[in-house]
Amino acid sequence: MPGLGTSFGRGGATTAQQDLANADCILIEGSSMAEAHPVGFRWVVKAKERGATVIHVDPRFSRTSALADLWVPIRAGGDLAFLGGLIRHVIENELYFREYVVHYTNAPVLLRDDFRDTEDIHSDVDAGGLPEGFFSGWDPGRNAYDPASWRYEGEDAGHPRKDPTLLDPRCVFQVLRRHFARYTPEMVERVAGIPPDLFHRVADALAAASGPEKTAAICYAVGWTQHSKGVQIIRAAAILQLLLGNIGRPGGGILALRGHASIQGSTDIPTLYDILPGYLPMPWAGRGESTLAGWLARHRKATGGWSRLEAYAVSLLKAYYGARATAANDWGWGWLPRVTRDHSHFSYWTEMADGGVDGLFIMGQNPSVGAQNARLQRRALARLKWLVVRDMVEIEPAVFWRADSPEVRRGELRTEEIGTEVFLMPAAGHAEKAGSFTQTQRMLQWREKAVDPPGDARSEAWFVQQLAVRLKARADASGDPADEPLRALDWWYPEDGHGEPVMEAVLAEINGWRVDPVAAPGRGGDGVADGPRGEPPPGALHALDRAGRVHHGPQVAGYADLAADGSTACGCWIYSGVYGPDGVNLANRREPRGPYGHGWGFAWPADRRILYNRASAAPDGRPWSERKRLVWWDDASRQWTGDDVPDFELDKPPDYRPPEGAAGMAAIAGDAPFINHPDGLGWIFVPEGLKDGPLPAHFEPLESPLQNYLYRQQTNPPVRWYERPDNRFAPAGDPRFPHILTTYRLTEHHTAGGMSRTLSHLVELQPELFAEISPELAAETGIANGDWITVATLRGAVEARALVTRRMRPIHAAGRTIHQVAMPFHWGPTGPSTGDVVNDLIPISGEPNVTIHESKALVCAVIPGRRPPDEEFNEWLEQALA
Repeated sequence: MPGLGTSFGRGGATTAQQDLANADCILIEGSSMAEAHPVGFRWVVKAKERGATVIHVDPRFSRTSALADLWVPIRAGGDLAFLGGLIRHVIENELYFREYVVHYTNAPVLLRDDFRDTEDIHSDVDAGGLPEGFFSGWDPGRNAYDPASWRYEGEDAGHPRKDPTLLDPRCVFQVLRRHFARYTPEMVERVAGIPPDLFHRVADALAAASGPEKTAAICYAVGWTQHSKGVQIIRAAAILQLLLGNIGRPGGGILALRGHASIQGSTDIPTLYDILPGYLPMPWAGRGESTLAGWLARHRKATGGWSRLEAYAVSLLKAYYGARATAANDWGWGWLPRVTRDHSHFSYWTEMADGGVDGLFIMGQNPSVGAQNARLQRRALARLKWLVVRDMVEIEPAVFWRADSPEVRRGELRTEEIGTEVFLMPAAGHAEKAGSFTQTQRMLQWREKAVDPPGDARSEAWFVQQLAVRLKARADASGDPADEPLRALDWWYPEDGHGEPVMEAVLAEINGWRVDPVAAPGRGGDGVADGPRGEPPPGALHALDRAGRVHHGPQVAGYADLAADGSTACGCWIYSGVYGPDGVNLANRREPRGPYGHGWGFAWPADRRILYNRASAAPDGRPWSERKRLVWWDDASRQWTGDDVPDFELDKPPDYRPPEGAAGMAAIAGDAPFINHPDGLGWIFVPEGLKDGPLPAHFEPLESPLQNYLYRQQTNPPVRWYERPDNRFAPAGDPRFPHILTTYRLTEHHTAGGMSRTLSHLVELQPELFAEISPELAAETGIANGDWITVATLRGAVEARALVTRRMRPIHAAGRTIHQVAMPFHWGPTGPSTGDVVNDLIPISGEPNVTIHESKALVCAVIPGRRPPDEEFNEWLEQALA
């Protein structure tokens, strides 16, 4: 979530779904919220009932569009040009919330003399034409930026210069103004296909709903993230909301709609290779991070929330290694693995395809259907020695070797030649296990187990617990120095009668507890006696009662209690507070109260429902308006108070000014709401933390029917292409692929379909794969509604039924008509309802910051009729695309 993290300080939704009801305008873009997030969409409906304007920007008219006041069809891939146009409109018409912008953002800060914007750099041979499209610091040899020139003027001396008049040509505001000056309504139409009159209706609605008395919210989902410039699209939205003064205020903010119950949790306590729990950066090999001190020197900030990085890191190490983590061994820092290169999903799958991976666990995922270039990923499975698949049904990765799988049918794989040993293990469903999940608004909620899982089905927690116990036993017996990190791991979790770890014990460790750094027990090889496996360490958790609840020892009350001296252990600092000293599991609360649902679950951090809510009050601490008040300074109690947990130091008055040389939170002024940034400001301009630039710039998708009309550089410069013979890309304007393809999800099916295509009632509602095309495209190609058609890209071809509908309409951009095709991606070759895999069409690629793929805008061909028989497929595809 670096788009939100670098803009505001934390990588999570800034607001709560319930707060959408307080909005005066809601812009939904990059999401069909009514279909993909129907429960949360009720708050959009509530806002509309209260008079809010709802705007939906999407290539496809959907259920969300039907309930919106304004539908804005857009060329897929044109979002950043559109948002840039809105930013320009707000600046040029002086519609920004000036007092908010001057006090709460870095708009007044001056940039260094050597910074060059994308608008400033032209080639010598084309000085009068389009800008090159690079910021200063671009190194073509490394295909990367050196961000040194992006810093503030005077920052090295500790006093960045500011111009509160916003007139200095080198202040962020004026740089921003020049940067987006060419994003006129006419340019927006040329690039994104949105007519100027429609553009102005959106711009006017957003601006009219922003200011002291009103607020507007923005909602997005993977329709923004799954682009080669996805982080910068989100950055553009953040800039717009900062200019309009909508962050940290009721009915404002940016809601990042996450696609599953715990996608937010999977980044908080990560399934990602380059961060540790709580967004602590993983140590890299060869970057001076071999010691904790070296890592801190690289990542700790002198001021702001991240000044406490050492306390968070040491507490995490104490949670990992218990008494084995001591000051003498750098708190076990040497036991952490190191990042050596790009270890992201696509990198290890392409490595797997080349025979470089021996084994793989697949849990809660179906890459054979749900992942990009799924043909490559299915073939890669045949290069493994072993594969473990855990799921509730027999999903495609478990049967890729069978005679009826696509690659075997086509002769690309031969069953008798596949050496992969596949272990299919039955998994428990969500109602068959207990634990927490973290949903789209950063809220932890507890799930009680309703029934026992059938037969041999077990939860993921059971599987990891039993695997860890066995691996640790082997490590303890091995004596191999390479196994020392595993031997050092403090794996203590109590089990129930079925071998399931007690999940409240896990949550309590995540919350954190106080430990005696000398006397606390450890586990394995340090001469300190351990209790039997399954007993909680004394001084942390004590015993289990008959109901299985954890009784507490000295749990910490929140992340402010965490220390860097080894006296606290905490599995994820941002979750600290969810299981406090009183022994109450706050994730399991079911008594909502107040306007933001406090008493139901626990929202990180510290149960704040609206982040940066100090910004809901003016610099003097009083609400901007009574209508939009949230938190405010109370002179009588000398504290911040209000309807939410203040996202600020409770006793820091609005007029507080840091003394000379102040560090940590003492360096954050009383009118600086974005406390995790070292300057306490919202970052319109990002001086550090992004790999593709400090400001958003429009680049075309990796595959596009158009040339970039804004810059000579066609695509986002540092993007990861993964180019190889089995992952080809069409060049810009390739006549073989005149149409734009975008993918989406249905309400009736769930992602790769394992949980929905096996259910007869859902199959009845959405029985087969289809492709939505406009009547105009159907007329051009001779296709009737319900006909079989084939959609082809350079990666493959799939057949589907044609859904000829006015929900898809031609886009007029760059002086031509462009047709768009929309396909859901839920089908695969197994189960009661089968169909071709739409993700066979999508290339593997990597956005520079998070390595996410681009599946919302690519090019395709639409061919009437079914694809040929399997044995003829590959030859036919090459001929069809010749």
